[in-house]
Amino acid sequence: MSHWYLDPRYAAGAVADAFATLESVFSLSGERVADDSLCHVLRVNIDDQRYYVKRYVGSGKNLRRRWFGLRPWLGAPRVRSEWRNLLAFRSWGIPTATLVAYGLERRAGAFVRGALITAEIPDTMDLDRIAQDGDPRLRDRRWVTAVSRQLATIARTLHAAGFAHNDLKWRNLLVDSQPVPTVYLIDCPSGAFYRGAVLDYRRIKDLACLDKVAKHHLSRSQRLRFYLDYMQRQRPSDDDRKRIARIVGFFDGRE
Repeated sequence: MSHWYLDPRYAAGAVADAFATLESVFSLSGERVADDSLCHVLRVNIDDQRYYVKRYVGSGKNLRRRWFGLRPWLGAPRVRSEWRNLLAFRSWGIPTATLVAYGLERRAGAFVRGALITAEIPDTMDLDRIAQDGDPRLRDRRWVTAVSRQLATIARTLHAAGFAHNDLKWRNLLVDSQPVPTVYLIDCPSGAFYRGAVLDYRRIKDLACLDKVAKHHLSRSQRLRFYLDYMQRQRPSDDDRKRIARIVGFFDGRE
């Protein structure tokens, strides 16, 4: 059984032909930009527009990650989680890549393969690349403030919905080159909804993932300002100080 959806806005011309079915998507060739045991990513150019094609196959080689051979039957496939998460981001008002097409194939109830396609967001760069390149924008206080406030809003929106990204790293955040930049959240196959103490732990993890790079490139006052914007406070409370300590120390002994 196969399920495939193509956004009606792309249902004409060369794009429609390339992304018409799951079979046609798996026959595409292009620039390979990422690869692992579960998924590989191609960048393809059609009618002067670039698209990212993520193709998921099988359950991976790691025995524990594929749940001792039961993963194809149990739980939501990562590709389905990813497209649902991207659709959720858009519904929550979080800027993200346009989801062009998505779907999967099952055989005897077991996941076989799946894919999702997003349109490239033009003139953007991920925050991790900006950091690695020593981009001068990181020394522009107004630029940092604009990005930090948007990122605080994104994180707060996710967590207010009971959702944790689980990989909220600088590499999954794109920023455009406009004078007043826009931040885009991308790539979220492992995000999920949680409750109670588990949600609290996952919130701390999300914020710690952001701070893991931020501590090397931003001042302490900038990092504190991000946290206060996230909490929508002017000053930290005693509980905030305890939470900040958990965030800062989250990866101690793990790096």
